[in-house]
Amino acid sequence: MIIRSYEPSDCEYLAELFYQTVHTVNAKDYTDEQLDAWADGSVDFKQWNRTFQEHFSVVAVMDDGIVGFGDIDTKGYLDRLYVHKDYQSRGVATAICRELEKAVEADKITVHASITAKPFFLSRGYKVVKEQQVCRKGIFLTNFLMEKDVL
Repeated sequence: MIIRSYEPSDCEYLAELFYQTVHTVNAKDYTDEQLDAWADGSVDFKQWNRTFQEHFSVVAVMDDGIVGFGDIDTKGYLDRLYVHKDYQSRGVATAICRELEKAVEADKITVHASITAKPFFLSRGYKVVKEQQVCRKGIFLTNFLMEKDVL
């Protein structure tokens, strides 16, 4: 596995990976209605590209393709971390998260973790600050504000 910096040419592929991951991996914890509100298949590529370029953003490459991605801002907010549905439980999220955590100069890293991602972040030493109900397109989804002290 290679972890490399995000490139603007990755953006459309990452949007598709995001959609597929949400609608398969997260389907065990959320309803179809919630999944559609979270990832409806229409991403503003200009905005995504801008945020990827403003943040420290990486992609994981295996088998000649992108299998995951993540980004974190300068204040320590881990914005996105997604792994292709066919590459779950193979260390991809761990490798990406390690790179993101190393890039931060903040005292804490925060993340809004899905029900599905919560155990992963707990295993990396994150603590739940609070459970939240987030409204997307009029639909409520449960997630968790989590944080980790940077050593």
